[in-house]
Amino acid sequence: MPNWVYAWDMLIFSMLVLLPTQWTISVNTNQESVVRTVKKVQIHPPTATRVLLPDGRQMAYHEQGVPADSARFFLIAPHSFLSSRLAGIPGIKMSLLEEFGVRLVTYDLPGFGESDPHPTRNLNSSAFDMLHLTNAIGVSDKFWVLGHSSGSMHALAALRYIPDRVTGAALFAPMINPYEPGMTNEEMKRTWENWLPRRKLMYFLSRRFPRFLSYFYCRSFLSGKHDRIDRWLSLSMGKKDEILIEEPVFEEFLTRDVEESIRQGNPKPFKEEATLLVSNWGFSLSDLQVQRKCQRRGILPWLMSIYSKAECELTGFLGPIHVWQGMDDKVVPSSMADHIARVITGVNLHKLPNEGHFSYFYFCDECHRRIFSTLFGPPQGPLDNKLEMDQIPLEESAEQFFCFKFSDSDVNTTGCSQCFGGAMKDEI
Repeated sequence: MPNWVYAWDMLIFSMLVLLPTQWTISVNTNQESVVRTVKKVQIHPPTATRVLLPDGRQMAYHEQGVPADSARFFLIAPHSFLSSRLAGIPGIKMSLLEEFGVRLVTYDLPGFGESDPHPTRNLNSSAFDMLHLTNAIGVSDKFWVLGHSSGSMHALAALRYIPDRVTGAALFAPMINPYEPGMTNEEMKRTWENWLPRRKLMYFLSRRFPRFLSYFYCRSFLSGKHDRIDRWLSLSMGKKDEILIEEPVFEEFLTRDVEESIRQGNPKPFKEEATLLVSNWGFSLSDLQVQRKCQRRGILPWLMSIYSKAECELTGFLGPIHVWQGMDDKVVPSSMADHIARVITGVNLHKLPNEGHFSYFYFCDECHRRIFSTLFGPPQGPLDNKLEMDQIPLEESAEQFFCFKFSDSDVNTTGCSQCFGGAMKDEI
């Protein structure tokens, strides 16, 4: 790229960096000034449960819902930018999780909250972090992934890199790369046209000059002072979102979630997260499209593949993908959800009139119920393990007991080859 382009880039950045980055917020009424009270960030004592990952890092996580041994569904939720394991599904009721038999697992991304940083993280490592976490906490079955906003890129990475472990995905206002080369001109226009200039600058810096992001982060959410989420991240808000963020329950949640997110006080993981979003993800959304691929090397194999399915296989993600998108979302434009649905045919796109970025996902009991009904069907409660054991034939029950009791002994357990899907046979 010509040097003059970089010169103009740096000139624009220098001009913008000289603009005030913080303002005193006041409202003048009859010559009087009412100033918003500034709250200081409080860092809380560490309380997270952590697991040791294969590379020696510690990952903090949080669990809600029914016990693991009685869960019908496991739901794994990576958080979004400036968030933490405490987010999950904000305001979700324990009674609803029990009614549907759901165990919800959330965790801190590397460098966020109480999780150790990852020196070279990318979306591939993100997916395998999720896999190692689920293995460590005993999730042996398939699980659902859930992503809100930029957390959706981690959920999508799981569909790409560990598809055999994922049942399906639930994405809410999914944020994708705003520079996504596969977008049409119309999608690109709708993506960028309503964002504030400062937000556009942050994406530009994330893509071209990420080292300058620390300057802004240390003067906003890493300044030691609280502020509204829309001012911190230069966001516009829809009508319902404007009402919601003024609610005490939202403010209390956001305060605690942000404090946990930034507890390490290091801008690096936030720069990494911002850069991940606007860089090459290492895969394309089209890779998730279900396709039938056949071995066609030569004329004879090609002719045989026409009449035989044995030479063909399905690629892409085979499970359900649900996308919920508020049509009054000023943070993540609906063009991104439209792009996902266009590229991955078969996506279940739920467009929500009058809903914003937060209003359908945060503190909405009826919304949460509709979401669970869509994903899991009619509520059936947690698994009744006693009832299920009573239904196992006596011979099978005895064999399972034998396998579990003597799997670590010197007893010949050849007859247990069917336990754990045949895994024991290789260990004996």
